[in-house]
Amino acid sequence: MNNKSPKDIRPAATLALVRDTKNGLEILLMQRTWGAVFLPGYYVFPGGAVDQNDTQGRDHTAGLADTEISHTMSLSEGGADYMLAAVRECFEEAGVLVAVDSDKRTISADHAVHNDRGAVFRGELSLAQLCQRHQLTIPLDRLAYLSHWITPPGPPRRFDTRFFVTKAPEGQPVHHDGDETIDHVWISPAKALEENRAGQRLMTLPTLRTLRVLRDFDTADNLMRYAWANPPEPFPSQPWPATRRSKPVILEPGSPAYDEASKLDPEGEGSTNAEVVPGEAVEVAAGVIRLTAPNPGIMTGPGTNTYILGHERFTVLDPGPDHAGHIEKILELTGGQIDSVVVTHTHLDHSPGTRALKEKTGCRVYGRSAPAGASQDQKFAPDEQPEHGSLIHTDAGTLKALHTPGHASNHLCFLLVEQELLFSGDHIMQGSTVVINPPDGDMKAYIESLYDLLAESIRFIAPAHGFLMGQPEAVIDYLITHRLSREHKVAKALHKLSPVNLKDLTSKAYDDVPAAIHGVAARSALAHLLKLEADGRAAHRDGLWQATSST
Repeated sequence: MNNKSPKDIRPAATLALVRDTKNGLEILLMQRTWGAVFLPGYYVFPGGAVDQNDTQGRDHTAGLADTEISHTMSLSEGGADYMLAAVRECFEEAGVLVAVDSDKRTISADHAVHNDRGAVFRGELSLAQLCQRHQLTIPLDRLAYLSHWITPPGPPRRFDTRFFVTKAPEGQPVHHDGDETIDHVWISPAKALEENRAGQRLMTLPTLRTLRVLRDFDTADNLMRYAWANPPEPFPSQPWPATRRSKPVILEPGSPAYDEASKLDPEGEGSTNAEVVPGEAVEVAAGVIRLTAPNPGIMTGPGTNTYILGHERFTVLDPGPDHAGHIEKILELTGGQIDSVVVTHTHLDHSPGTRALKEKTGCRVYGRSAPAGASQDQKFAPDEQPEHGSLIHTDAGTLKALHTPGHASNHLCFLLVEQELLFSGDHIMQGSTVVINPPDGDMKAYIESLYDLLAESIRFIAPAHGFLMGQPEAVIDYLITHRLSREHKVAKALHKLSPVNLKDLTSKAYDDVPAAIHGVAARSALAHLLKLEADGRAAHRDGLWQATSST
């Protein structure tokens, strides 16, 4: 197969089976075994890695040629192999085979082919051999290409996965294999999303994204017509040139600077800088300059990003710390023509620079007053405290204020509406997990705020730390999935150990992080416990935490 992924990324395929019911469209989800190395306990669509023998199955297909399929999938060849792998994996894991017999009839539940399911699962029989033995044909035109996802760096296994959808063959009941999959459910996409949000079903972000597409359709036929007519855009897969310390470098998809480099240098001339340099002004969008403060550290990464919006009159977003050199550079870039300062929140690396700009320019200050706490800028004095949805007019366009508590109770994100550019402050950061530290930090509010952002029209995220981030829905979904996965582990530990103190629960729920940082992890564990308590799934008394019956 051409267009192969890097050696550590395996090509894979999944098949979403849908069916019509009197209550609307339903989709099949399979639960992976808790002993799996990759995504234990998660609900997924049937699927797995593409096998080298899947290519032989092309001799037993009908409806579409590999050339046509590959073109739709932005491949030079081999697209049919992904489809065949999806069909095979669905048969192995769910016991459902999308195939027709020699009379072009969809196979039934009592067809002899089902007796060979185990042999296919064990690799003793390829899909091509199965088709030859039973005189079957795989109708590839019954499948539609739905989405494409490459596992980001970090997990123990990475896959370049193509997602397909098809109507479930009538008369073939689902039987999970009992090995790789331990349960299955037919469920409406909307209900699946609701249960994931409630922490009742673990799902990965590509599954969630697929479900969001599916929930917009009331029948399988309408869904299939849409999917055939609207194949997904190609997933970024080409390396991108850039520079680092004045030397040329090649950025791989998924690397921190990749999205910014491909946006700012669409011709691939290698003109963008692959590192964030404090004091270096970078125009990241029309009328938007990023200037990073010289305060690098464990919590701030390369430094806190200040964004300067405008052409002739300027708005400064997050002036950063009260650092004389940084303030001087802001004044130099704006010529002192600053109409307003906008602050995402009042942690000490974000808002203290406001006072110097106010004194020098008389600008109007927007932001929310500081809550209690030593880490807060208690001297911050806003002229106006934006409500959720408030609009602030700047020379670069309209800023929409979005109240996003979680990291801090007074946190605001700002959306530059015309360019669909989200200034995320510390609500979404690049390369590190946002600290949620009670009592002002609130895990339940944080996750709810992330869900709220999915309703906004966003093309790029401009974080307070790091580079521009593309594919905002994927970024947000990843953060939600990460938090809910940890919540699930906390809930399991709580159920097993109840009643338990915070220290012992942290040791169990965070056994995958070094013991040396369990003190920090305990603050995160507490945030999760407080969310479970708010959800009615945990209770706290006399220093001990107890799981409720609903956990």
